[in-house]
Amino acid sequence: MSARTVLVLGGVRAGKSAYAVVRAEALGGRVAVVATAEAGDPEMAARIARHRAARPREWRTVEAPIALAEALAGLEGQADTVVLDCLTLWVSNLLARTPELPDHRLLAEAGRLTDLIGRQPFDLVVVSNEVGWGVHPETALGRRFRDALGLVNQAVARAAHEVVLLVAGCPSWLKGP
Repeated sequence: MSARTVLVLGGVRAGKSAYAVVRAEALGGRVAVVATAEAGDPEMAARIARHRAARPREWRTVEAPIALAEALAGLEGQADTVVLDCLTLWVSNLLARTPELPDHRLLAEAGRLTDLIGRQPFDLVVVSNEVGWGVHPETALGRRFRDALGLVNQAVARAAHEVVLLVAGCPSWLKGP
């Protein structure tokens, strides 16, 4: 069977990362986590520590706040299953560094990721937030982030074999089994 990609969507505290860990354990083999979070403050450092503690210790972690496609490509032959956690922070990191990043460049970056999905040699579980159902952002940058993440989520969902929406820890399949 060829490698599969599962996109796990949901709101804040919906259980996305926990679900991704369970899926990765079920897929098995050598598991790696590509983490996009950066510990910019003590609260974020605590979140990162909580996520690490929830995963098996033998899983490899690769930090990739920006160079996501390169990090995934670098895991070829090194992992059988990869958890990418998460697209939300990746888009946030891109926009924080380049707030004026045009949609075509953002979509080109997302395209590099979706190209890898079509040919990756490992199973991939991708985590992202569904932010379109939340409060309308007050700032232009907040609205830009919401819209950009929506575009990236759509691109990854088209490339994924399976899309799962988590609500209150309960999975609902939007695409696939």
